[in-house]
Amino acid sequence: MKAQRTRSQERIMAVLQSLKRSISAQDLYIELRNRKQDMGLATVYRSLEALKIQGEVQVRTLANGESVYSSIQSDRHHLTCVNCGVSIPIDECPVHDLERQLEQSHQFKVFYHTLEFFGLCQKCH
Repeated sequence: MKAQRTRSQERIMAVLQSLKRSISAQDLYIELRNRKQDMGLATVYRSLEALKIQGEVQVRTLANGESVYSSIQSDRHHLTCVNCGVSIPIDECPVHDLERQLEQSHQFKVFYHTLEFFGLCQKCH
């Protein structure tokens, strides 16, 4: 049974789904203000945390330590440059079979997984 979303969570989900990309909590706060949907920064963080726990939002930590959030639509995997921070999405994923096995063997519901490779992009190497 899914938890009922608050109005703040609904607004955040609408923005995340319309953007179709990852965004930091602070940039999300600014985006909400630009859309005339004011809410406090602390509410943004609390709502993102609740949505993450409900399995509706995923969080990635970039090479610079910044956390970015996106709605869970499908697994997203990245090549991330440790020098300039560019993050290139990739479609290949060798983990889907392992995910299904882990769900069965551990009776654990996986909401999403991430796969990220760190190195140097073409510009930086």
